[in-house]
Amino acid sequence: MIEILLVLLTGVAAGALNAIGGGGTFVALPALVAFGLSPVTANALSRIALVPGAVASAWVYRRELTPIGATSTKALTAASLIGGGVGAGLLLVLPGSSFGAAAPWLLAFATLILAFGRSLSQKLSSVLGRSVGMSARAVLIGQFFLAVYGGYFGGAVSIMMLALWSVGLGLDASASNPMRIAQLAAVFLSATVLFLFASDALSAPLFLAAMLVGAVAGGFAGAHLARRLAGRLLQGVILAIAATMTVLYFLRG
Repeated sequence: MIEILLVLLTGVAAGALNAIGGGGTFVALPALVAFGLSPVTANALSRIALVPGAVASAWVYRRELTPIGATSTKALTAASLIGGGVGAGLLLVLPGSSFGAAAPWLLAFATLILAFGRSLSQKLSSVLGRSVGMSARAVLIGQFFLAVYGGYFGGAVSIMMLALWSVGLGLDASASNPMRIAQLAAVFLSATVLFLFASDALSAPLFLAAMLVGAVAGGFAGAHLARRLAGRLLQGVILAIAATMTVLYFLRG
């Protein structure tokens, strides 16, 4: 019961972090591995559990969705759905040892994106100038590859979306945050369809149910909290969690 309660609280934290600024994977994945699940199973289970939370957050922001440049919302969502499914397929097809070996490096890469991605995007934006924008096709291609990464691993993928849109289109992160949440839900949703039928995530139903319930509560509350919480404070908390989990993963071997 203690483990179930901890997984429930982990789900709340992960759902809230995804709603507010990204980084829920940094909490959910290592926690499930610590409770004895394999990295691949933990990754699939966390993705399934975090989908309802992402959908709940997107529902809160449903009236604030704005198109990303000249790209239609339907086309962007289609790229996220297809890419997420491809990434999930890679996770299931490749040997489990491949993900176990790649996970620390993916965490490290995502941590660097969290730490320097936004400042780098701002510098590149100032160098390129806001008049230089990505075409709709380029945005869709970039979104597809980010969704593949999101379906396979997911860590900081929504931060990468904001960085791409900021650099390529000069969009303000706060203005595009509602669309970030919607696209994160799309990536996770398509991955979940595959995981439900082709992974062994359902072998731990209590963990799945506990994290799912927690993620819904956290995602709904986090979307409301995002409008009030200082961005710098939140980014610092997420970065601290990401860095800690990355170090622990490397030490774990």
